[in-house]
Amino acid sequence: MLEKTTRVNFLYDFYQMLLTPKQRSYMSLYFLDDYSLGEIAEEYSVSRQAVYDNIKRTEAMLEEYESKLLLFQKFQERTQVIEKLKAAAIQPELLEIIKSLDELE
Repeated sequence: MLEKTTRVNFLYDFYQMLLTPKQRSYMSLYFLDDYSLGEIAEEYSVSRQAVYDNIKRTEAMLEEYESKLLLFQKFQERTQVIEKLKAAAIQPELLEIIKSLDELE
């Protein structure tokens, strides 16, 4: 469950601007602020089922965006390459360059 939540949070970070304001709000409250479905439903004066359906549809949309754009996958791959570079770097100048590259992420 934690892996799924982490993945959804990353996908949300990458693709949130492609969502409607309501979708962004529901996702932010549920995944980032740890609101329950009931709390979100009360906040928006809708049923818990409406909130649940919206969140599930939005999760599916985020996965669809990722399958087409691969932003999260590329981010993970870049992170792995940077970690390998750090481990292989011997010269202090090279370590500084890698550190600068890592800070760009």
